[in-house]
Amino acid sequence: MRIDVLNGVNLDVLGRRDPELYGGLSLDELETRIYRWGAELGCTVRCRQTNHEGEFVDWCHDAYGVDGVVVNPAAWTHYSWAIRDALEPMRGPIVEVHLSNVDEREDWRRFSVLEDLVAHRVIGKGPDGYREALEYLAR
Repeated sequence: MRIDVLNGVNLDVLGRRDPELYGGLSLDELETRIYRWGAELGCTVRCRQTNHEGEFVDWCHDAYGVDGVVVNPAAWTHYSWAIRDALEPMRGPIVEVHLSNVDEREDWRRFSVLEDLVAHRVIGKGPDGYREALEYLAR
């Protein structure tokens, strides 16, 4: 099974950005865990992160051929209809992940343009949310 993990804006500063909300792992450390979890589940995983919305959209298009996608568009989750439209033709299941519990934060973070597209949402579980997402897709 092939899975793309697409991380969005500001996730490159994990470990430096408000560790109480996002945890103390760097993006490299998180990706190392994701690759290990994927291997344990018999999955081939490709992790990508960008701060450029157009590049994220391109990566969504690239993922049309994979079996499943884990997305954490970060702030784009709440307003990027372009990312939603790019994910809509996806054939495989999509799992939305957020490190923090967006449902208990600012009002604007409680809305997801992806909510009606995704097969599963994982919020507020920190890095382990990615493991749950991979397990969901591997089933």
